[in-house]
Amino acid sequence: MNYKTILSFARELRKNQTPAEKVFWEKVRGRRFMGKKFSRQYVIEHADILGKKFYYIADFYCDEKRLIVEIDGGIHATQVEYDQIREAVLIEMNYQIMRFKNEEVLNEWGLVEERLRGVLSWAGLTPRPPLLQERGSVLG
Repeated sequence: MNYKTILSFARELRKNQTPAEKVFWEKVRGRRFMGKKFSRQYVIEHADILGKKFYYIADFYCDEKRLIVEIDGGIHATQVEYDQIREAVLIEMNYQIMRFKNEEVLNEWGLVEERLRGVLSWAGLTPRPPLLQERGSVLG
């Protein structure tokens, strides 16, 4: 898929957010959360094979911390292997990944906020906060 096509798809996803994505976006947009800038439906090039580029679209992304936040709905139960491969590639590219379930964002924002604050406030010398180093990501 070329960049224009993937960007168009990302724009469509922005227009059709899930209820959980809408809640998360309202909480973090415009530097509302800890003064950090988040982007939504962020396009990441992960491979260039013989001139053909491949992309992932992250639900939310904070460039300052290279943090990808994924809000997982029911579809993710059917694509566990794909998510694991995708996550491994992104971790290799030195991204941090946090996953939250739709229900967590909608019903337990305090816990989501606490975990997110922990990662965003971390300012150590290693590439990832200790919690993310142990498991590679924070799963919901």
